Amino acid sequence: MKAINPMPGGGDSVRAVPAVGVGPKGADDGGADFTPEQLAAQWEEDKPPAAGPLANAASSLVVLGAGIGAVALSLAMGLGTPAAPQPGLWPFLISCVLVALGAFQLVIGRHNRDAEKFTRMSLAPLTGLVTLAAMVALMPLIGFEIPALVLCIIWMRFLGSETWRSTLLVSAIVVAAFYGIFVLALNTSIPHLF
Repeated sequence: MKAINPMPGGGDSVRAVPAVGVGPKGADDGGADFTPEQLAAQWEEDKPPAAGPLANAASSLVVLGAGIGAVALSLAMGLGTPAAPQPGLWPFLISCVLVALGAFQLVIGRHNRDAEKFTRMSLAPLTGLVTLAAMVALMPLIGFEIPALVLCIIWMRFLGSETWRSTLLVSAIVVAAFYGIFVLALNTSIPHLF
């Protein structure tokens, strides 16, 4: 829908109607009226500031440390052979890839200009990881139902900014579905309350 402008003489009684989706901030129609150059300029304007070399090195060291820790844990589980693998083989291979990617990023990617500066939003993945670890720790003690429900609520409401209505509804459906699949249908040994 385009703007309707009054006639220059002022004799027309039609008033101007704002165009939908026109201009950098109008996005009611999904930006269908934007040119690629306008979209690129808008994205450039809205993106967070770039991280510096120190932040790039720090994030690379975190990945490298996580990979080395995972290598040590997978070696403790035992590797076995390709013909008779033990539980640590696949985690070991994935950990080696993680170590290689962390080292590559540390050496080559420290001058990367696409990386974003750490902001408050950078804490969201850490929050997700901590709540997931808490759920895993609580499952043997109180079953999976309550920790899974709390995890879904935290992820959907606080990390995903969903409404309370959809958060509670979807969280209850997810827990019920997991209970139906893993407890009732498959009869697995997952810890549960009911």
